[in-house]
Amino acid sequence: MTTTEADQTPLPGNEAAPGRPRHAAEVALEPTDENIWLEDIHGEEQLAWVREQNARTEELLEDAEYSAVEAGILEVLDSTDRIAMVSKRGGFYYNFWKDQEHPKGLWRRTTWESYLTDAPEWDVLLDVDALAAAEGVEWVFHGAGFLRPADGNEYRLAMVSLSPDGGDADRHREFDVESRTFVEGGFDLPTAKGSVSWLDADTLLVSSTADGLPATTSSYARTGVKLRRGEALADAERLFEIPEDHMLAMVAHDSTPGFERTFAVDYIDFYNRSTWVLRDGSWVAIDVPTDVNISAHRDWLLFRPQKDWDVDGTVYPSGSLLGAAFEDYLAGTRSLTVLFAPDEHTSLQSWSWTRDYLLLNLLRDVSSEIRVLNPSVLDSHGAWASTPLDACPPLHDVNAYAVDDEDPGSAGNDFWLVATGFTTPTTLTRGTLSPASSQGEDGGVVSEHSVVKRSPSFFNESDYEVQQHFAVSADGTKVPYFQVASKDLVLDGQNPTQLSGYGGFEISRTPAYSGTIGRAWLERRTLGAPSDDGTAAHSRGGVYVVANIRGGGEYGPSWHRAALQENRHRAYEDFAAVAKDLISRGVTSRRRLGCVGGSNGGLLVGNMLTQYPELFGAVSCGVPLLDMRRYTKLSAGYSWIAEYGDPDVPGQWEFIRTFSPYHLLHDGVEYPETFIWTATSDDRVGPVQARKMAARMQAMGIPNVWFHEALEGGHAGASDNRQAAALQARSNHFLWRSLAGSN
Repeated sequence: MTTTEADQTPLPGNEAAPGRPRHAAEVALEPTDENIWLEDIHGEEQLAWVREQNARTEELLEDAEYSAVEAGILEVLDSTDRIAMVSKRGGFYYNFWKDQEHPKGLWRRTTWESYLTDAPEWDVLLDVDALAAAEGVEWVFHGAGFLRPADGNEYRLAMVSLSPDGGDADRHREFDVESRTFVEGGFDLPTAKGSVSWLDADTLLVSSTADGLPATTSSYARTGVKLRRGEALADAERLFEIPEDHMLAMVAHDSTPGFERTFAVDYIDFYNRSTWVLRDGSWVAIDVPTDVNISAHRDWLLFRPQKDWDVDGTVYPSGSLLGAAFEDYLAGTRSLTVLFAPDEHTSLQSWSWTRDYLLLNLLRDVSSEIRVLNPSVLDSHGAWASTPLDACPPLHDVNAYAVDDEDPGSAGNDFWLVATGFTTPTTLTRGTLSPASSQGEDGGVVSEHSVVKRSPSFFNESDYEVQQHFAVSADGTKVPYFQVASKDLVLDGQNPTQLSGYGGFEISRTPAYSGTIGRAWLERRTLGAPSDDGTAAHSRGGVYVVANIRGGGEYGPSWHRAALQENRHRAYEDFAAVAKDLISRGVTSRRRLGCVGGSNGGLLVGNMLTQYPELFGAVSCGVPLLDMRRYTKLSAGYSWIAEYGDPDVPGQWEFIRTFSPYHLLHDGVEYPETFIWTATSDDRVGPVQARKMAARMQAMGIPNVWFHEALEGGHAGASDNRQAAALQARSNHFLWRSLAGSN
């Protein structure tokens, strides 16, 4: 594994002015939108257009080679020896499982002793396939939330969340795991976007848009209500309400014994929120700036500021983690302990509490590090004693989280460790944290852990090498990326290369094992052209690349903020810099380079299509945002104004229009081959932006533009393994056909 720095020779014809999106001056507000009719998602004429497009695309893609790719992917997804990840509740370990026989899935549980065996005995609680057949609804399981039992009894009642089509709107139904049935006359909330939380055995805290409860402009719940058993949702007591232009309201109860608390949260937007705790019948605000994220655990309140936070003259940097005693902070004391401070290489990704310790999951140049903090012992600087967890190989993603922080026995300090890498199948380990000495005076912590499960291998991982490289973006910023390729990679520019990215919402792209990529891309073979000296053609597989561009969270909030709103072009410049670096290093060429992205990543590759067409031979664009003029009026788009800006504000549309692919199409440009895919049931982004982009490109006479829309699957584009295999096979097969051909 190597780390190199990019050759920064610009490609001819691609010398954009630093700090300014290309083609910005060419973008103009158009008075009409000829494809607005496609915004009627379920209209008969519109779905007829979709069916016609689907037939055309399926005729192109679904050949014998596609069928083989799809079958290989489905074998990975349906594999019965992959790890069944579990969550502990009481004395049982719960899992949701899909395979060939159960495409919609089984909700099931087992004991720890059985789970440790190669063939655990699973107690099936809910067969979603059988439920769908019995009720005539294509249910998709979205999880379950248990009522905490009284007096140490076993967990029995749960609110099960089911989507009728894979979208974000769920129906919440009360379920008895002992009788394995929905509770007759029990809680049953109509399908809507929202959330539920148990207050007690006869009361739920609900955020919903069903039964006439108001919705925000973003289409989420505007109120939080207290719903008593037997009461209609419309009659429930309203506890909490937010302004219509805020994103969503949520009420939830923390039932930790001895620390029972009810919270309300006003999610103003993705990065700003206000939180209250209920005291003596009144809401008490937790006094922090709206851009400081907070979480509570027993005695502690943790803070993660999105921007630098000045507290009584002390400035805490964005991306740090701070701790305070919960009750002291509510009483006005502002004594904060620094638990983590970022640097230019290291960021905090997540944290998890065991009963007595805090686990921090960090990234250092996009490789994992884990630290264990002991709040009961302070070091010489007054910080919680900290111990590294030595279980993180380089260029891997490793995450630690608690097994059950409320277990009264030794399991209260147990943790799961999930490790994965591009060529390392996932491993599940269980460990136990304990003081480093019998008295634990120094606060050090030791970890005893052992492997519980290993994921099977789906391709010949030993044939491939993972490297990390750094490209230099237009403003001089170093941008890391991972390259996965054969160990005998020939740097002749002829390797079919799939470049993937996201770059938004502070989401990090980390190393991850994928049997799908291994089979459908890395191991797929084509013959290269004979060399100039007449030697035989080189048999080559694909190269897979993941770019860690700005807008993501790989280096914390500042890395994300660097590509917000008017600075959005930085994300696209970063991605283009990685593409140029791959070409200049001889890994690939424009003819052999393709890019793929979904959702915000679909917007990313849509901008590669329109702003950097000279860099790519093919683009696979999934469930995308593309029409940034109208995105706030489509599905949940209004909720993303904090990320992209508001196109209805003239000053903001001036910069938004510079990254709106629907408005950046021009006649006379040689565009890459394009595949745009979406889902009718996607109620987050929605299918209409994808429809409109494909329709406009085809009307302009742009060749090789393909479109496919799945009817089910929601924003994921698939609700079961077969649909997921078909989706992934179409994207990979399209890119391979476009990039690995002889032309």
